[in-house]
Amino acid sequence: MPGLEDLYREIILDHYRSPRNRGELESPPAQRVEGFNPLCGDEIVVTLEVADGVVSDIKIAGTGCSISQSSASLMSAAVKGKPVPEVRDLIHTFKGMMSIHESTLPSADSGGTSDGSGADIDAGEPEVIDIDALGELAALQGVVKFPVRIKCATLSWNTLAQGLDEVESLAGA
Repeated sequence: MPGLEDLYREIILDHYRSPRNRGELESPPAQRVEGFNPLCGDEIVVTLEVADGVVSDIKIAGTGCSISQSSASLMSAAVKGKPVPEVRDLIHTFKGMMSIHESTLPSADSGGTSDGSGADIDAGEPEVIDIDALGELAALQGVVKFPVRIKCATLSWNTLAQGLDEVESLAGA
């Protein structure tokens, strides 16, 4: 469907050229997490504040390809103001959309594939993903056609999951 692919390409380019939530929050009180993809050199810095179980603010910084930077922008816009459980569900759904080929790629992570919630994603039968529910994030679904770019698209999501884990561990300490 060429019309839809053109629309998705425009969304990706718009978020690359005019990233949302660009910058860094003061750390502390914000949690600062860095993500790096050694395969291509993409770097992402996510700073986030969680208040009363809600991602109250999030900023992204870093450098990299259009896929990694637009994915970070799309992610920040999608999670800002959302409750943490909803954000974790969105991380899981997005990574599920990306895992069609990701499970066959060599990983820099330890053994299993995780969505950042502590639960492994079953690499067997893929989940059915409601693309319409993802809104603009669906623009990145075409990345699965290029397996080497999946890590670019998921870098910011993995970094956000790590940040949420760190916020939760600090809150429990």
